[in-house]
Amino acid sequence: MNAIEFILAGMLAAATPFLLAALGELVAERAGVLNLGVEGLMAFGAVLAFIIVYQGGGHLLGFVAAGLGSAVLSLLFAFVTLGFRANQVAAGLAIGILGQGLSALFGKTYESLTVRGLPKLALPGLSELPVVGGLFVQDIVVWISLVATLALWAIFAYTKLGLIVRAVGENPKAAHAIGYSVVSVRVLAIAFGGAMAGFAGAYASVVYTPLWADGMIAGRGWIAIALVVFGTWLTGRIFLGACLFGAVSLMGLAAQATGLDVPSQLLSSLPYLVTIIVLGIISADRRLLKLNGVASLGEPFER
Repeated sequence: MNAIEFILAGMLAAATPFLLAALGELVAERAGVLNLGVEGLMAFGAVLAFIIVYQGGGHLLGFVAAGLGSAVLSLLFAFVTLGFRANQVAAGLAIGILGQGLSALFGKTYESLTVRGLPKLALPGLSELPVVGGLFVQDIVVWISLVATLALWAIFAYTKLGLIVRAVGENPKAAHAIGYSVVSVRVLAIAFGGAMAGFAGAYASVVYTPLWADGMIAGRGWIAIALVVFGTWLTGRIFLGACLFGAVSLMGLAAQATGLDVPSQLLSSLPYLVTIIVLGIISADRRLLKLNGVASLGEPFER
């Protein structure tokens, strides 16, 4: 397998933690809430899933526990920001720190332990194609994440539910005036975002790299938040961005495998360097950000 085949084969799996967390953050931000605690929510979900799977509960139960645990933790953020109208940036950072602290506490006795991952599922015919065949050999969570991406795109594009969420984010006072509960919609959006972050963390700890190590999320939550801006709050662009960052995260391994004489620290920092560069480029286009941005993002709602 050459470097290109290696990157293509692993790109979707590497992109899945970014994608799941970014989709959850997209829903929260479309509802007008900026949650910067995604990193901590992912870490909390990761440790819950690992503990469940290691104790013999199975991957399904692990993912359920991760989703529910991170959703509950995100509801604490909702309580502070929507109930007391606290600053969303400060509250999100606090929740992120809390989630990371809890993950370190709960995972201390499981440090460096491993669990069994999930088997790969190949699409007949497509998986045998030269060069790109590896794209069609993925675990079940990757396939589900692709379906979830399509479903979320359809919800925002074609359903009343998607329109309500967007209305609450764009003009909460108008949405309230026509009878929609802005607070309820935002609470559900925050809980959904927390659950998706938990799923993303679970995938990282029990499927993609099935072991537990403190700090194993390693900035994926921050990249997921950046992905929402990178994709200008559009589902399709977020998916493409996740694939880009997934491929970039594998470039370091591919370069080392080919014997390229580059410091490993530099190769490991590639995703973060790309994040900074891409955000700089996107931020320079004010017209694009204004066109697709959320008007009331980060602003408290007052009746």
